[in-house]
Amino acid sequence: MKPVTFVRPADTRAASAAAAATGACVHAGGTTLVDLMRLEVMTPTTVVDLGRLPLAAIERRGDGLEIGAMARNADVANHALVVERYPLLAQAIAAGASQQIRNMATVGGNLLQRTRCPYFRDLGVACNKRTPGAGCSAQGGFTRSHAVLGTSASCIATHPSDMCVALVALDAIVATRSGDRTRAIPIGELHTVPGDHPEIEHVLEPGELITHVELPASPFAAHARYVKVRDRAAFAFALASAGVGLDLADGRIRGARIALGGVATKPWRALEAEQLLVGQPPSRAGFERAAAAALAGAKPVRDNAFKVELARRTVVRALELAWGAS
Repeated sequence: MKPVTFVRPADTRAASAAAAATGACVHAGGTTLVDLMRLEVMTPTTVVDLGRLPLAAIERRGDGLEIGAMARNADVANHALVVERYPLLAQAIAAGASQQIRNMATVGGNLLQRTRCPYFRDLGVACNKRTPGAGCSAQGGFTRSHAVLGTSASCIATHPSDMCVALVALDAIVATRSGDRTRAIPIGELHTVPGDHPEIEHVLEPGELITHVELPASPFAAHARYVKVRDRAAFAFALASAGVGLDLADGRIRGARIALGGVATKPWRALEAEQLLVGQPPSRAGFERAAAAALAGAKPVRDNAFKVELARRTVVRALELAWGAS
């Protein structure tokens, strides 16, 4: 590792100013940043540690919930209000990484974690995300773990988060601060698809810090499920995952949420698939139609074509489990 300057601001204003400097990088739990610094994929000159900032609270806000950006993933997943009112989020976080990682990883860090594409992490091959304009070695390479939705000729790297899939399904709002300026960003607008600029992964500006996440009241708590398909039962990223919720009334689906992970370049909301379910009675046939719509725009490459069918089946399974949940 190269020498870096380590700073620990006492408040968000100072942290924002430090993070805006050229070559600065924010450190929260460090579960992604430290790993990438060891590999020299990320080489900041200054690391801005947020550990002293009072941003770890998990509190009720009206009918919803506010979760601080520095709240640990394990604390969120085990919090009584999350388990009771947002079980989809608790399930998704519990499916991620390992207990040790969840004890360290933060909500803000999870929102901004980098891809696990092996070509991004290997300095010996070309990667547009790591070095803009260098090319994409994944194209034509081994692509079993790569995305089939939201891809471009410049990048097919998969977004790795489980937590973000649930937050997308729950219509979360990401609150940020930069100096005196604050923003409320719908989570569906936080992450960007690669297009011609895969090095741009989100809409935050230099020095703009995530302070908390706001969750609105959800009608899907009683019928929600996160299903993750992976190569092993723990500490493995999703080959395909689905976070779903159903709002049921009088034997019909009044509202639905379907979000996908493991198959897209960002946490993926399947809006057309949701609309197909509204007004319909829950059924296997209806779930299969919705799953097909969710993957209709998939563009697989040689090694990951299996993900299309796998993701369809994952969506159907999640919807069936949500339908049967109590």
